[in-house]
Amino acid sequence: MEHTEPPRARRWYRRPWLVVALVAALMLSGVGAVIGALYFESVPTPEELTLPESTTVYYSDGTTPMAKLGTQNRTILKYAEMNDAVRQSVVAAEDRTFWTNPGVDFSGILRAARNNATGGQTQGASTITQQYARLAADLKGVTYSRKLREAVMAWKLDDRYSKQQILEFYLNTVPFGRGAYGIEAAAQTFFGKTAERNAPPDQQVTTAEAMVLASMIKQPEADPSDPQGSPGYDPSRGPKALENSKSRWSYVRDNMVELGYLTRAQADALAYPNTVKRPDPAARQTGLDRPTGLVVGQVMAELRRTDQFRDKPDDYLRNGGFHIVTTIDKRVQDVAEATADIRRTSAPQIVRGQPEDWQAALVAVEPGTGRVLGYYGGSSGTGADYAGWYVDESGQPRGFGAHPPGSSFKVYDLAEALHQNVSMKSHWDSPPSKEFPASGRVKGSPAGPVRNAETAKCQPDCTLWEATVASLNVTFFDLTEKLGAANIIDTARVAGIDAMWANDPGHPDPVRVDLRGAAGRDVAPRFSNEVGIGQYPVTVLDHANGMATFAAAGKRADAHFVRSVSKRGNEVYTEKLAQRDIGLDQEKINELNWTLRQVEAAKLPNGWDSAGKTGTWQRGDSLEENSHTWMVGYTRPLAAAVWLGTTDGKALTTKDGKHDVYGASYPGAIWRQFMVDATAALKLDKNAYRFAQPTFASDRASGPPPSPAAAPPSAKATTANPTCQAPNCPSRKPEPTRSPAPPPATTKPPATPPKSADAARATLAKSAGP
Repeated sequence: MEHTEPPRARRWYRRPWLVVALVAALMLSGVGAVIGALYFESVPTPEELTLPESTTVYYSDGTTPMAKLGTQNRTILKYAEMNDAVRQSVVAAEDRTFWTNPGVDFSGILRAARNNATGGQTQGASTITQQYARLAADLKGVTYSRKLREAVMAWKLDDRYSKQQILEFYLNTVPFGRGAYGIEAAAQTFFGKTAERNAPPDQQVTTAEAMVLASMIKQPEADPSDPQGSPGYDPSRGPKALENSKSRWSYVRDNMVELGYLTRAQADALAYPNTVKRPDPAARQTGLDRPTGLVVGQVMAELRRTDQFRDKPDDYLRNGGFHIVTTIDKRVQDVAEATADIRRTSAPQIVRGQPEDWQAALVAVEPGTGRVLGYYGGSSGTGADYAGWYVDESGQPRGFGAHPPGSSFKVYDLAEALHQNVSMKSHWDSPPSKEFPASGRVKGSPAGPVRNAETAKCQPDCTLWEATVASLNVTFFDLTEKLGAANIIDTARVAGIDAMWANDPGHPDPVRVDLRGAAGRDVAPRFSNEVGIGQYPVTVLDHANGMATFAAAGKRADAHFVRSVSKRGNEVYTEKLAQRDIGLDQEKINELNWTLRQVEAAKLPNGWDSAGKTGTWQRGDSLEENSHTWMVGYTRPLAAAVWLGTTDGKALTTKDGKHDVYGASYPGAIWRQFMVDATAALKLDKNAYRFAQPTFASDRASGPPPSPAAAPPSAKATTANPTCQAPNCPSRKPEPTRSPAPPPATTKPPATPPKSADAARATLAKSAGP
């Protein structure tokens, strides 16, 4: 039976009686209360009252929840969206005359006023309208003055709004216990169902269940001063609470009959439901404690940089009732966590059981879109993030995801070499060590000559691709000098490296240098030529995006975490997918892919075409101990970067007490297992994602094109120089205007790189290993 609003004429007909009652109460309550009540306007109207509503963050499918945000668990429903069972049960439980009363309980007001004057006990029930007024104005206690103020507010509300509107306000506001506010949150919390009438019938709360929920309104939580004697009406709290709930349920059932909502036969056929869910401590959690809690931090930071959410209050997103769909694919995320969480038995054997200070981070990005598909920065969403960096709601930098990339940064050297028409078959002087006077790397200097961490059969005369496979520092330092550090920084920037950390004089910790919108020549003075062999920290997220750019044939897309934001079905924000060409044609991309495919650690056992690079950075000035190891790479549909280091910046020491920890073995094992399992989870066909073979057209005179299994034919054994010099090299397409970057800030990475360039150079003998 559905009630409609009584005619306005009838409602106004009752006003004189209300005035008489209020005047009588005011006279008994004193002049001060009279003036305060008559002119009381502090109660917010529903339009003025913004109810905190849970914001839910979802995986990329838009239906699987990742986390729930907000100070209160609340989901708002319109009156027309609520099923009859919850509407009728609440009216029967809390205000049987709701549809006909003027919003005020006259007898309760007069009783409270009379008792105040005579010293009697304060008491009296409230109408639904009065209860809403009390909730809206946060009025406490049961004193006559509270009842009086409540009545004035209720009168105001009843005069301005329809009964349907008032019931909607109330049912979205009232607490039910267990942190649930509003009828929809209560239905989900206590029965795992919905109060929405348009949902499938088997998913909606029944009349009997709605009566249980309505019973809880009387006392949503146990009395903290006497939880055993006054446990409330949540039947899960014990025998007394169950007895209370059943008694109240019977009361509501009888009222349902009296009001005509049920026939006596229907009421007698109802049974008290024993399907109330037991309290689940995890159900009260937001999901922020899981690894994906770190994703939520990135999501919130990203949205705060958009026009739709910039300059909004700190809690606007969390309490706004938004539906946020992330880019995170749950299939990929599950694999990332299973592989990179080295405390799990699902991680590669080589990294399991290692010392407690070992930590891994992994980020996977979809080439061509920039969507972050998987993100693991640590096992706790409320702990340190070792994969990324962002600015939080208070403007403070968060995240410890910046680490020296070592030799893994050499992929950007190679890309810039190709941009300047340097062949992967060009020959380079590659002795075990070499002086570079222009960079101050000479005997007797603090850093001394540049040394290789590894050896190769081709030495001392190696092609650039051979030097890549062996990760020869001498070769790449020479390459950096010839290409120019500023140009390499430019290539890293356009590929995906949005920031690097520099050792600025006067700063004890590395300083974040924002590269977005900056030219390499402008920021290069803050870095030395050691940039080409990976001295300066970058985030795992940025490095993964750089790999995605190469996987997408040199088409850069900004890495991002948000696909869309909506509220009650209305779109508020949607991702803007765009690509920018970094200036390498398909032949050069093919040569880069071919070169990185020769790296042994990048080869996958499942037959996929893959490319990658390892990297290692030493601890302090040690020649034997490492603190940072990397494996980065890609297949055509998936790119990933893995970092493995320590949480305290100390050396990576194995459980056997050894220090032979390198990129190819430990993070390499994580990367390879992740790439195999993630492509399987995505059910991708490897034959649809083969790399094209390079022609090495500029070197045809030196021999036939190489096959995938063979090295390219040798060219003349001379050190190559770029065939173009900036600004005469082919120009890259300009970058479009992007969202404002976060303000520059400093943050201390887990391990602090060398404090100065001289100190850094002194440690490079074992700096950028494989």
